[in-house]
Amino acid sequence: MAAKILLVEDEKALSRIVRYNLEKEGHKVVLAEDGEAGLALARREKPDLVILDIMLPKLDGLQVCKALRSSSSVPILFLTAKKSEVDRVLGLKLGADDYVTKPFSVAELAARVEALLRRAAPAVAPAAPRRAGELEVDVERHEVSVKGKPVAVTPREFTFLKLLLEADGRVLTRDVILETVWGIDRSVEIDTRTVDQHIARLRRKLGAEGSRIVTVINSGYKLKKG
Repeated sequence: MAAKILLVEDEKALSRIVRYNLEKEGHKVVLAEDGEAGLALARREKPDLVILDIMLPKLDGLQVCKALRSSSSVPILFLTAKKSEVDRVLGLKLGADDYVTKPFSVAELAARVEALLRRAAPAVAPAAPRRAGELEVDVERHEVSVKGKPVAVTPREFTFLKLLLEADGRVLTRDVILETVWGIDRSVEIDTRTVDQHIARLRRKLGAEGSRIVTVINSGYKLKKG
């Protein structure tokens, strides 16, 4: 996932390497060379992730992390040359999400960045079931129900119902149905009665709600929602 990343690092050669590789992954990288500039950029640019060296001029990484955490939950990844476990633990206690010890491989850094971005991504709310009267099609669960009672349908029947609901009252031609539901190209000869027989069986399964599937003569099918 593409993201805006703030890199706060005073080693210019390392900054160039990290920036180059993260931008290859599609990210936008903003640079700062000292803690004060990094803190100001973080507040102005609102990055999706901050990569923060601990040993920085003006304000060190621990101070920047503490200041950021007072007003932001942005993921923070520490770069540290210190091998002391105390330093790493202190950084995590101040609110950092992860750390990489120098020297590190760019591949490892990129993997940790992606993991943090995935973790920070907002959860996608499941799509609400689609409804027409008492007929309900739950796309997430791949379930069909009528008046709250489950109806056993085949994968083709489910795809057909989903297609009808997405069409929102528009007519689906037999060509579209054959291509989308049956996977058959319109150039292939097929007895359309096969489609009609499948739909008649689906109507029976849906009981009274089956009458919502309306045949449009010489054209195809549509779903009556009201």
